[in-house]
Amino acid sequence: MTAALTAIAPIEQGIVLIVDDTPDNLAVLSDALDLAGYMVLVAMDGTSALERMHRRRPDVVLLDAMMPGIDGFETCRRIKAQAELADIPVLFMTALSDSEHVVEGFAAGGIDYVTKPIRTDEVLARVAAHLRTARSLRAARELPAERPQLSAAQTQAALSSRYLLTEREVEVLQWVACGKTNRDIGDILGLSPRTVNKHLEHVYVKLGVETRTAATSVALSAMAERT
Repeated sequence: MTAALTAIAPIEQGIVLIVDDTPDNLAVLSDALDLAGYMVLVAMDGTSALERMHRRRPDVVLLDAMMPGIDGFETCRRIKAQAELADIPVLFMTALSDSEHVVEGFAAGGIDYVTKPIRTDEVLARVAAHLRTARSLRAARELPAERPQLSAAQTQAALSSRYLLTEREVEVLQWVACGKTNRDIGDILGLSPRTVNKHLEHVYVKLGVETRTAATSVALSAMAERT
């Protein structure tokens, strides 16, 4: 274990499920995550992974894209189709460099991906980041119901003043926080998915984040502070 890996050792023992049909990959990742303080669960196919998740809910899933039986993409779709599992971050592991497979992973509900051969320091960094974000989102959702809610106007003002977002960027961010895709947001706002993506790129820069989940977390935190 290097000093670099130790430096990013997480947050209070998150539970990570690794799904991969290659025993060597499971061993390498299990050892790295275990040393970093995580509780590690393993499965070698999609069906077993879903069964395992119902027995013990993980905080993050590392999912091989290409497996026999139901592949990683279909496994992810089935995870996201179940309300009790849908908010668990899924990170794809893939040796595929073709962009269409990366797109398919995001379309299936994945939040990020790492490429094979696996670099354990990168995996640990991404797992820690997504676990922090998932916990922030969960905490925001669990705010007491009696707390006063911000009006739409107050929400826009809070985000605009704090992050210098334009009105359109705030609208895009709010729909992202509701779980809408770029296509959905485009339909709602009368924009093309490409234009929505451009606005979202600007939002990422202004918020200092790189993913939709991280942007949502920042937005929810900012709004919570104003309630």
